[in-house]
Amino acid sequence: MSAKKTNLGAAGELAIGSLIEKAPLASSLAQAFKEKGFRLALVGGPVRDAILGRLGNDLDFTTDAHPHETKKILKEWADNVWDTGIVFGTVAGKRDETTVEVTTYRTEKYEESSRKPDVEFGDTIEGDLSRRDFTVNAMALELTTEKPEFIDPFGGIGDLTKRILRTPASAEQSFSDDPLRMMRAARFAAQLNFEIDESVISAMQSMASRISIISAERVREEFVKLLMSSNPRLGITILVDTGLAALVLPEIPKLRLEIDEHHHHKDVYEHSITVLEQAISQEERLGG
Repeated sequence: MSAKKTNLGAAGELAIGSLIEKAPLASSLAQAFKEKGFRLALVGGPVRDAILGRLGNDLDFTTDAHPHETKKILKEWADNVWDTGIVFGTVAGKRDETTVEVTTYRTEKYEESSRKPDVEFGDTIEGDLSRRDFTVNAMALELTTEKPEFIDPFGGIGDLTKRILRTPASAEQSFSDDPLRMMRAARFAAQLNFEIDESVISAMQSMASRISIISAERVREEFVKLLMSSNPRLGITILVDTGLAALVLPEIPKLRLEIDEHHHHKDVYEHSITVLEQAISQEERLGG
């Protein structure tokens, strides 16, 4: 698959401009890789967030440099470097207030009983993007070319515009490889106020039982992020309607069977969601 360069339009160009302005260290890091003869691209969530105008200080990159080469470059560039993920091709570093993770292009193969992949390093950024969870996270900004190049093989910018979550490969294959992505779908919908494509919802419903191979700690981590989102009602509703909640937090759907004794709502589930929303609004009002 060849790189698909996409016309971002005025809003997208402004977003990429804001990336360079807000994260000048990205250009500095790209130059460090370029001087060693390697490619470097901003990838995934930071590209999505730059376009949405919500870029933070954690930046993810992908490169054709192998991990030990990446580590050498980061040691010269960053204030601190750690390599706990080096077996998966990832080396991280921090410079000033910016944290970066640089991962070698890779392909992955999964055993049915595990979400931990057998990692092989790849040759192309397009192959690397194909393994991402959702199309809006499968975009990249190549920074070592003469001018930054936007790479979007799976139509992520279109889905971002439509505010919809789709998977680069079939949803069934994606969730079979990594069932935690089903929880991530609900979480991203809640964080970004996105819809989930019908094919993705259908796969979540039919494959919900696959979540059993995911550790409780990872499930909890995703659920906490969902609760801390701007629209937790949406995420919780998705978990309940797809059957995932019945498997990971069965107490939540069971609330629908309990009657609200004060008769303010038809059931305790709706009452609990409303209380959650009111608590969030109080935090916002009080600056929490």
